[in-house]
Amino acid sequence: MSSIWLTGLSGAGKTTLGILLSQWFKDNGKSVVFLDGDELRMGINKDLGFSENDRLENVRRVAEINQLLQKNNIDVINCFIAPTNSMRKLIRSIVTDDLIMIFLNTSIETCRARDPKGLYKKVAAGKITNFTGISGIFEPFLDADLILSTEQSVDSSLSELKQFIIGRLD
Repeated sequence: MSSIWLTGLSGAGKTTLGILLSQWFKDNGKSVVFLDGDELRMGINKDLGFSENDRLENVRRVAEINQLLQKNNIDVINCFIAPTNSMRKLIRSIVTDDLIMIFLNTSIETCRARDPKGLYKKVAAGKITNFTGISGIFEPFLDADLILSTEQSVDSSLSELKQFIIGRLD
């Protein structure tokens, strides 16, 4: 069973690609669970804020859930910002089987233009502070298994992602 982690800035396309990838897994007869940061923050992680410690705990909990699912023969697709290398290292220390970490490399300008949740507008209006990639930290990804530019179309990004995953799973 594999664990795929899509990381990147808000608006990079993590959720969009994660949903499409999940459907592709299902279409190919795989048992898959899709874990998205926004969804988990409405439930199991609703007690956490956005401090560095809370973000670390958010990622730790998800990694533990991920590992349990994998042990039960379920593929997992995760969509989380995971802005620091220490968080990514923690993920790798917990998810020990068939982990594929993918960094969606998208410019802040493109993310701002997409702004699917209106967060960048809130940042510009001063309603959100410590926002990842602007006033909050987002460290360069040092050990991604794939760096995927999502400046291209969703179809092109998905195609490239599938080809990489097929190569890893063979």
